[in-house]
Amino acid sequence: MNIAFIGLGIMGSRMAANLQRAGHILTVYNRTSEKSEGLKNEGATVVTSPALAAKQNTVLISMLSTPEVVLETALGPNGFLETMEKGTIWVNCSTVNPSFAKEMGMLAAKKGIRYIDAPVAGTKGPAEKGELVFLIGSEKEPLSEVQPLLDIMGKKTLHLGEIGNGSNMKMLINLLLAQSMLAFSEAMVLGEQMGLEQETLFNVLLNVPVTAPFLALVRPKLEKEDFEANFPLQWIQKDLHLATTTAYEQGVAMPSLNIAKEVFASAKQSGYGQLDFSAIYQYYKKK
Repeated sequence: MNIAFIGLGIMGSRMAANLQRAGHILTVYNRTSEKSEGLKNEGATVVTSPALAAKQNTVLISMLSTPEVVLETALGPNGFLETMEKGTIWVNCSTVNPSFAKEMGMLAAKKGIRYIDAPVAGTKGPAEKGELVFLIGSEKEPLSEVQPLLDIMGKKTLHLGEIGNGSNMKMLINLLLAQSMLAFSEAMVLGEQMGLEQETLFNVLLNVPVTAPFLALVRPKLEKEDFEANFPLQWIQKDLHLATTTAYEQGVAMPSLNIAKEVFASAKQSGYGQLDFSAIYQYYKKK
């Protein structure tokens, strides 16, 4: 299948590489062209605009950082919606707020383009191994057409209903992810301040039922103070902002979510933005 892939960051580059290894023909675009080199060396066509990427491709997959970047890439100068052909499919794997996903779905539909709301659960490792979980909001027909591609990039596809529902679920997952990391970091720092050994805290806290299971995977990063980004802190802060926006739109009070957003924002402003989100532990220790 001929596929356009737009957005080659930590996640997108690995997702695209898996499609390429499976034999699909890729046309790729990234705002920072250097990130396209690995795919180019393996045969992908690198183009200089989103509009060129979309030409003569059956499916376009986007994996971009923010709703603003998605909007610019889709509808800005040389945006891809201008050159996508009627009946083609746009799979948006970017994490965006649900109301934005619905807006993009409506704009695509006006041009006869089928939109799939398809954010993913998983970070760098699962992206590289093709073990992502796709959270899908779309009609069944376009989903069935791209399912073989999702099966290459992921281990599971959850069809959650209409456009927007994929992004709905992603908001919930990421707010739990962030707040669990935050609560664990606070507990660790308090425990250390009270005189408990770090190893003891890990051994006990990671083996009680009140602790989120994913935190056991984060332990080596905290122990080694190795915060190379699997999921950059600046993006989880962005996702928390999107979740608070969604809560406002729904008329739901989320005080702890808002506090978490501000803590991550403070860490970002203190220079932690490009580190892994687990670096919030280091931020607390230094504070």
